[in-house]
Amino acid sequence: MIRQAATVGRAATPAVRAYAPVVLTGALTALLPLRYGDSRAMMGVVIGGVLFACYAVGFNVIFGSTGQLFLCTGALAGLGGYSSAILSDRHGLPMVLAMLLASLVAAVAGGLLSWIAVSRSLGVIFTGIVTLAFALSFQNLLLGQRDLTGGETGLVVEAGSDTLLGEQVAPFYVFVALLTVYLALFRALQRSHVGWAFRALRDDEIAAELAGVDVKQYRVLAGTLGSGMIGLAGALYAHSERFISPSTFSFGEVDVLVIVMLAFGGIGSLLGPVVGAAAFTILEEWMESFDEYRLIIYGSVILVLFLVLPRGVVPTVQGLVGRLRRRRARRAPAPAAGPPVDTLTPR
Repeated sequence: MIRQAATVGRAATPAVRAYAPVVLTGALTALLPLRYGDSRAMMGVVIGGVLFACYAVGFNVIFGSTGQLFLCTGALAGLGGYSSAILSDRHGLPMVLAMLLASLVAAVAGGLLSWIAVSRSLGVIFTGIVTLAFALSFQNLLLGQRDLTGGETGLVVEAGSDTLLGEQVAPFYVFVALLTVYLALFRALQRSHVGWAFRALRDDEIAAELAGVDVKQYRVLAGTLGSGMIGLAGALYAHSERFISPSTFSFGEVDVLVIVMLAFGGIGSLLGPVVGAAAFTILEEWMESFDEYRLIIYGSVILVLFLVLPRGVVPTVQGLVGRLRRRRARRAPAPAAGPPVDTLTPR
């Protein structure tokens, strides 16, 4: 019995270490309302930061894991947000069901984009061009279908206003729960054979294919899963914010920030999206008082940060910690040798 318990404990230790950052991140993020819960404006800023962390995790599944440059994060989030709002308000579906269906719509769109890119053997740049064309087409669709989407004036979302999403602090905890689930899912992918296939595709597609990795299957899987995550976050935001417009999900408002956040935090890392979202949410809020100098300062700060930390914060810190551990291991004194054994003296 004791031996079995020890075996279970040793097997559980790697899992505990793997998911500890996820639990710690969720717990620390959940404490933010203690500081900002009295201000509706600040809670809006904090919720926006968690929302973009969710976007960045979904984008990390697509680009950070398999190297597919999707320049349509805002369009996928908008597809989720508008689909959920229309299904719940216009067609009377329950809000949760509408959100799940909207996430499915975004997942199918992302999967189709991945399938097109793989089938046509498109590289990173051309994949980006195709997905950017999709994003621009989606914006034109929102502006053109005024009767359905409200056009440039936007769409008021009624569903969810009488639930906890209509309160001041409660929506924040819903977004934190969603972010925690996304991080746990990303960690589970990293630890599975799917994560191994994703890393092989990202590092060397030809070598991965020679090793037996189905390139089309895993890239479409990454595109579908990451797009569904982005669409679900966009749907949740639509019901919590209760108003959406084309600018809410535009390329400049979403995609640029998500790419910068992920690159700053660390592409392909677990906590890179969270670190990047936190840093640039703080930076955005701090620069509100600079008005006309805002863009200049913003660009200068980004340039300096990427020159100092080209791999991103999380991989850089992990590399430093690894080097310190190796140095410490080399400097550690060797274990004392036992007394010499005289093998020549007869007994």
